[in-house]
Amino acid sequence: MQNFTFVNPTRIIFGKAVVAKLGPEAAAAGKKALLVYGGGSIKKNGVYDVLTGALKANGVEIVEHAGVKPNPALSHVKAGIEKAKANGCDVVVAAGGGSVIDEAKAIAAGARFPGDVWDFFCGKAEIREALPLFTALTLPATGSEMNAGCVVTNEATAQKYSAHSPALFPRVSALDPETTLTLPRAQVANGAVDALAHIIEGYFTTRDADAEITDEVVHALARSVVASTLRILKDPADYNARASMMWSATLALNGLATCGYGGMNFINHAIEHSLSALYDIAHGAGLAIVMPAWFKHHLETAGPARLEKFGAAVFGVKTADETILAFEDFFRKAGAPVRLPEAGIPPEDIPKIAANAMGLIRLWGMKHEQPEIEKILNKAK
Repeated sequence: MQNFTFVNPTRIIFGKAVVAKLGPEAAAAGKKALLVYGGGSIKKNGVYDVLTGALKANGVEIVEHAGVKPNPALSHVKAGIEKAKANGCDVVVAAGGGSVIDEAKAIAAGARFPGDVWDFFCGKAEIREALPLFTALTLPATGSEMNAGCVVTNEATAQKYSAHSPALFPRVSALDPETTLTLPRAQVANGAVDALAHIIEGYFTTRDADAEITDEVVHALARSVVASTLRILKDPADYNARASMMWSATLALNGLATCGYGGMNFINHAIEHSLSALYDIAHGAGLAIVMPAWFKHHLETAGPARLEKFGAAVFGVKTADETILAFEDFFRKAGAPVRLPEAGIPPEDIPKIAANAMGLIRLWGMKHEQPEIEKILNKAK
């Protein structure tokens, strides 16, 4: 088990009717908020009225920035930065899923930076400060509500890159499981895949696999995600299943599930970012395609031990092959694709996909070459 430092300053307010509590929290940090949200679902599920009412009741003026895409676009980020600067916003409030929160983080950092915000994502600049951020989560998946990272797609260059900084931790995040009750089935599936992807990266790529407590955290979170998702698909009104899923997805990428692992990397994410950058598919859908293919590659290159351990603890199976099949079966039950053609991606594009992925692989310092990435993707045909 490797040395580690675990710090997470985000305060979580969890449960029914907690969104309104962001009003006084935001008011303590600023007087004019840039309210960032997506396509308008928060107006249908009541979050918009509750949140804007709470902000106004606490004396916070609101400037709206709507229209965040499922894969946040750099052009929209830059528009939000200009809006925040032009209106003198001193706080950012995000209402939505991980894409909305990620874009809000980029805006919060860009509003305090005189240069090009993309410099944060391609390694040319470091985020040293950001506007205070408060979030109301409505889609459990990315864990962005309790971590210090964000992902943005540069449409002009087809690059989906990430930025990280302690300044990006939200001050407070409100997690109300009732806001997820009306999520479409596809978003439930994609969120579950994304949460699983976050915990398997460290578990399977660590060079020090003797970290029993962290392994058990990963196993528990994986079992919770699988069980909760199956309950939600059976009964969308199951509040406790929604609550377990929401908290599991948050814990999956708040730093806890990698403590003590060493030398890990996020290779599945690096490959998937190429898929969603090139084809604009949902991140979770792309991960459902990449993960089984990478598991098959992992079995060939690293052996069966970790797959067998994970499979026994999470799915109740014995062999590595059965573990991979169990992942695929769960993804299919949830409604996610597990092969490139199922997402409308032609296998003949594999060299292009792999070449695009190499940009992020190099940026993240991972020791993989394009032929290996093509070999992995060929297992997803």
